[in-house]
Formats: sequence, structure tokens, C-alpha cells
Amino acid sequence: MDSADISPRAHTDDADGTTPSLAAAGVTAGVTAGAGSPGEPGSFREPGSPGESGSSGKSGSPGEPGPTGEPGTALARRAPAGGAAPVGDAVVLDGVTFAGGRSSADEYVTEEAARLIAAAPAANTTRAYARVWAGYLSWCTATGRTPLPATAATLASFVAELAGRGLAPASIDQALACVSSAHGKAGLARPHTGAARDALRAYRRDWSTRPGNAVRKAPPITVEILRVLVEHTPDDTPTGIRDRAALVLGFALMGRRSELAALDCEHLTFPRQGLEVFIPVSKTDQDAAGQTVAVPYGSHLDTCPVRSVQAWLTVLREHGITTGALLRPVDRFGRIGGTPGWAGRGGLRLSGVTLNTIVKDAALRAGLADAGRYSAHGLRAGGATTLADANVPTGKIAEQGRWKPTSPTVHGYVRAVDRWKDNPMGRAGL
Repeated sequence: MDSADISPRAHTDDADGTTPSLAAAGVTAGVTAGAGSPGEPGSFREPGSPGESGSSGKSGSPGEPGPTGEPGTALARRAPAGGAAPVGDAVVLDGVTFAGGRSSADEYVTEEAARLIAAAPAANTTRAYARVWAGYLSWCTATGRTPLPATAATLASFVAELAGRGLAPASIDQALACVSSAHGKAGLARPHTGAARDALRAYRRDWSTRPGNAVRKAPPITVEILRVLVEHTPDDTPTGIRDRAALVLGFALMGRRSELAALDCEHLTFPRQGLEVFIPVSKTDQDAAGQTVAVPYGSHLDTCPVRSVQAWLTVLREHGITTGALLRPVDRFGRIGGTPGWAGRGGLRLSGVTLNTIVKDAALRAGLADAGRYSAHGLRAGGATTLADANVPTGKIAEQGRWKPTSPTVHGYVRAVDRWKDNPMGRAGL
């Protein structure tokens, strides 16, 4: 049986992987690769298109909403090469007659549309799903099963296969989501996952009782721990000044690694109250509407996010950098990414892995217990924990950290603090 690694690493922020996407596997955002005639960019099958079965999409029959979903709206169509005759009844709108039904041209998307559709999912999700999909295809080939459409028996057996490999339940859950998503992108009805979910539920109970499988979250970096980390980070070298800015800004923004890595110098403005940071895109803002986060001056010089960022910007300006990536790699000679002679490899922007390393190295220098468990996510969790301990309303914490107001994650941080506040057992006189 194929042993390809299909465990999704969904939270990897590095963008330099070469894993093939779902598009390479022939499934991408509703575009069926290779289905078009020579010279056509590809076929897009909407659920419910003529010739499809088992889907709940609209068929486009007379009287139904058109492709835009607007009742009574008909769209003029691009005729395919050679001119295909339209079929169906004519539609009259504002005195203009449109051919009813659909022509063969309506089943194709342009190359630019296909590119935009494929780019819609977040990069991390695309990479994780690509790994899962490749492993699923390999398993189906090895076991003689049909990948699409998948039967309930196939999905349940796939779950059992992953469980036999010892994958974490969360990884198996994401694998099911990937296969289900592929069905939707291929214009097929979502598969029945009831049996697969039952198998996963049983495995989750068994998995949780095994030694070493207890969930160990990265410890939150509260403001007290942050001060210790900054205290043990040099303030007289480019690397140290950058790391101080990354630590303090990550805490103040309650930033995700991907958000910190994507910041540019142009995203920062300095009103009299402190610092405003424009976050162009985040996990909860996949449409990239953007959000501006206000960061006030700190009351301690070493952990003031405004002064820490300004100190790093000064270093960048001294090296001729005023635009582009804010948090940049620094080589062992102290040369900053993008400056003459820089000996580093990769891009000019820190990766999520490097941000984790910055936090771990600071924890090691500070001599913290279990220093290896600290990560950049601890800055985000610690910011929320610190604010909850200061009785900041949960809604305000969620807004500052760009969580959804109902996010179970931010409510979990608050509950972790509340369980110690006015704990009734504290009055038991033990």
C-alpha cells in the first residue's frame, strides 16, 4: 500500500514549497483540466449543468436564474471558435432578443478566469490540500478505488488507512475536508461522510488515550514573559533590533505569523497616539479587504511597540531600505536582505519558521523552562491572555486580534484566565 505522506501541515507559513496543487492533480476550482477542445482554456462545469447528475445546482432551463443568479437576466455569450448554434428558447429583455439555453461556449472559462479561481484559496490551505490530495490519489490507485466520485465505503476505508498510519485526528479531519472540497470543485455532489465520521470519532477516542498524544499547546507569552525575552535580546546589532521589533509588535498586534511576515514598511503610519499597522490580508479576511490595527505607545521603554519598530526602521533606512518587506533576514555578517553583499538565501521576507526560531532562541537565552515549546503563536495567545487578565472585554480582544467575535479560540483564552479569577475553592480554607 502506498506510504506517501499525506499529513497536512496547514499552519506552515513558508511559501517556497514546490508541492503540486489540486490544479496539477486535475481538480481546481471547478475547472476540469484538459476537458476543453484544442485552443480552449478548459471546461468549467457548474453543478447542475446538462449532463451532470447528483448535484443541486440550477440547470439553466427557461425561467431559471441566469449565470449571475439574477432572475430574469440573460447574458450575451462568447461564441466558440467555429460558431456553435445556441439551443433553447429565446429570451427578450428590454426589447433585445437573446438566445436562450446554453451553447458549448458557456462551458469554458478563460485562462485568466481559471488563474483567478485557482488562486482563491489561501496559500497555506492550497499547499496542505495538495499534499492530502496526492496521497489520496496514490491510495486509491493502490487499492483499486475510484477517487471521484468517492463512495461512503471508500471514505470510511480511507479514514481507517490514515488511522493505521497514526495520523492525528485533526489531520484526518482535514483530509476528509480536502476530498469533499475536490468533489465540489469537480462539479460533483458532496460525498456522504457519515460512516467516515463515525470511524474518525472512534479513532479519536482511542488516540486520545495513547501515551504522548495529549494536546500540548505552545505556552502563551504574557507581558511578563515578553519583558524577559526582550531583556535577553541584544539592542546593539541589526539582528537583535529586528528581533525585538518582531517580538513586541507580534504581541501588540496579536499577530499571526503570516501577518507579521507579510508586513511592508508602507503598511506602517505613525499618528501622534502611536502606530497604525495595515494588515492587508489575514486568515479571517481572505477577500483582502484589509484592516488597520492601532498600537499605542507602551509604558515601558524596552517593550514599547512604537519605539521598537521605529528603532528597526532607523536601521533599515541606514542601509538604504525604505520600502518593501519590514521583517527581513540578516546574514551572519550583519547584512540585511536586499542590501549589497547580502549572503543569505531565499527571499527578502522572514518566513513563519524563522519567526518561530526568533521566539525559541530568545526563550533559550532567557533560560525559560521548556524553552523549546515557545513559538511565535505564543505572542498571539499571550496578548489575548494578558488582556483577558486585565478584564478587557472579549469583543475588544477579538477585534484587536482579528478573531471572529464568536471564535472559540479567543473565548478559550478568556476561559483559561477566568477559571482562576475568584475561584470558589480559594474560599474553602484548605
